[in-house]
Amino acid sequence: MAYLDMVISETLRLYNPVLRMERQASEDYILGNTGIVIKKGMIVGIPVWALHHDPQYYPEPYAFKPERFSTENRERIVPYTYLPFGAGPRNCIGTRFALLETKIALIKVLAKYRFVPSKNTRIPLRFLPVGRPLLRCENVIVGVEKRF
Repeated sequence: MAYLDMVISETLRLYNPVLRMERQASEDYILGNTGIVIKKGMIVGIPVWALHHDPQYYPEPYAFKPERFSTENRERIVPYTYLPFGAGPRNCIGTRFALLETKIALIKVLAKYRFVPSKNTRIPLRFLPVGRPLLRCENVIVGVEKRF
């Protein structure tokens, strides 16, 4: 089950459906040593997709490497650079439910079927440009084979 957790975490990093989040400043804040002031009430955009694909935080950011989320490596992830469900007091209330539901669905389906590329499968996936903060890919065509 540990490897399945790593695969799901890496999938959410690489293909996170939420490209950005926004938060409203609850008080004035000076950004580090820059002198830039974020005023109370300002909306701050958090570029989740950019954080998840930044080589400073994730070497080879476009490679699928579930081992990034192994017990040993998870400690090396810089806080607030992995945000599939947000973070802090306003993170997604359904995080644990969504992860559990994903695991159950994967286990049920993969126990009976294999998904294989077909002649119409486009590799790598192509993502559609959208004006909202959601990631969408073109139709994915795969073959399905019964295991037993």
